[in-house]
Amino acid sequence: MDSFPLKPLTVAGLPGAIDKARQYRLLNEPGTAESICRDILLVEPSHRDGQILLVLTLTDMFIRGMAGRYEEALSVAQSLRDPYERAYYTGIVYERRAKAHHRSHAPQSGVIAYDWLRRAMVAFEEAERLRPPGDDQAILRWNSCVRRLRTYPELRPAAEDSGAPPLQGD
Repeated sequence: MDSFPLKPLTVAGLPGAIDKARQYRLLNEPGTAESICRDILLVEPSHRDGQILLVLTLTDMFIRGMAGRYEEALSVAQSLRDPYERAYYTGIVYERRAKAHHRSHAPQSGVIAYDWLRRAMVAFEEAERLRPPGDDQAILRWNSCVRRLRTYPELRPAAEDSGAPPLQGD
């Protein structure tokens, strides 16, 4: 049933494809950017910029649903060779998942989002420890998480369950 095979990019065309993927992200067309990233990774599966852009495009679409996207974004982020980038982009995946949960306004979304923000903050702390000199991106992301937690009171940890039934008035 696959009567239209994909046409492979040329190695020489990869830099232009990266530029196009970035452009489509800026145009808020993550689906097109994702397709371009997949074309890049078909030619060069460990293409650093292609992998990073795929992580970002997948997380751009979390608000539309995470089914499959979260797992793939996390897998690609955790496959990055550089330990700093691995920690940083893992934090991005967690942070964007938190934001998607928070925006969903589903029951317990604030508690769920809080948990993912804390996971992001742990990853950003790891990235900060591993960062190259002068690279403050992980600090910027950490601070963004802190400000979000301060701004939205519904972002809070789950109430601890004491195991005792609630008291009822007699």
